[in-house]
Amino acid sequence: MGSLEGRVAIITGAGRGLGRAYARFFASEGASVVVNDAGLDRAGERPESDAAGAVAAEIRAAGGEAVASREDVSDWEAGARLVRNAVDAYGRLDVLVNNAGILRDRAIVNMAEDEWDQVIRVHLKGHFVPLRHAAAYWRERSKAGDRVRAAVVNTSSTSGLQGNPGQANYGSAKAGIAALTVIAAMELGRYGVRVNGIVPAARTRLTESTPGLDEIVRPPEDDGRFDEWDPDNVSPVVAWLASEGCGVTGRLLYVFGGTVQPMSGWTREPGVEQPGRWRIEKLGEELGPLLG
Repeated sequence: MGSLEGRVAIITGAGRGLGRAYARFFASEGASVVVNDAGLDRAGERPESDAAGAVAAEIRAAGGEAVASREDVSDWEAGARLVRNAVDAYGRLDVLVNNAGILRDRAIVNMAEDEWDQVIRVHLKGHFVPLRHAAAYWRERSKAGDRVRAAVVNTSSTSGLQGNPGQANYGSAKAGIAALTVIAAMELGRYGVRVNGIVPAARTRLTESTPGLDEIVRPPEDDGRFDEWDPDNVSPVVAWLASEGCGVTGRLLYVFGGTVQPMSGWTREPGVEQPGRWRIEKLGEELGPLLG
C-alpha cells in the first residue's frame, strides 16, 4: 500500500509543473486526486489548454484515480464547488494542496494596479478560498463525531520570505501565504487538521520565464547527473506532509533537489532598552549602529 492509500486530495494548479508532479505522485501512492487547473497562461489571462483534463487522463491511464476540475480557486463560489466536487466524486476530502499561481513581474515604480491585484488574487486569495471551504467541511465532520486526520500544504516562496526585486506583488502574496499557514495551523488543529507550507525551488514555467533563473533551471546535459531542479524532487515532501502518519503542523519547509530545510519566520533580535520614552537623537546613537 502507498503512503496515501485511501486519501482524497485536491491539488490546485495541477495541470503543469509542480502541481502536475504532485498529482501524479499522489496517485502513485494510492490517493484519489482532484486535479484542479484553470488552463490559463502564466499571467493568468488567456486559456491555453485543458491541462487539468490531460493530467487526470494521464493518471487514469496509469491505473490511478483522478477527476479534473477547472474552477477558479480565487472565486468564492468556485472554491465551494471544488470541495463539493471532491466529496461528490470520492465521498470525502482529506488533503488540500494549494499550488496555483501566476506571475506578473514588474519593478514597483512601473507596476500597474491590475498587475498587483491579479497576483494577490490568484496566490493569496487563491489559497484562502479553498482553505476556507475545506476547513468548514472538516469542522462539520469533526463536530459530527468523525475522526478527522486532514492535511493542508500551502506554497510559499523565498521571494516572500527573503525578498526578490521585481516581485513585490508575488513576494507579498507569498509572505501572506506563510502567515496564513501559521495562523491556520493554530486555528484548525482542534478539528484534526494540520497545516504546513513548502518553499520549493524547481523547474516550472514560472521559473523558466524568470530572468536570471531561465538558464539555471535547465536540465543537465549529462543524463547521469542528478537533476536538482526536477519538480518531481518536491513531490515526496508534499506527500509526507499530506500523509496520515505525519504529525507536523505550522511549519514551512524549503525544498530543493535532495535538500529539505525548515524555515523560521520573523524573530526578535538583540536591541536596546531604557525605562522611559526614547528621544530621536539617542535612538540614532544607540540603535543606529546596532542596525548597521
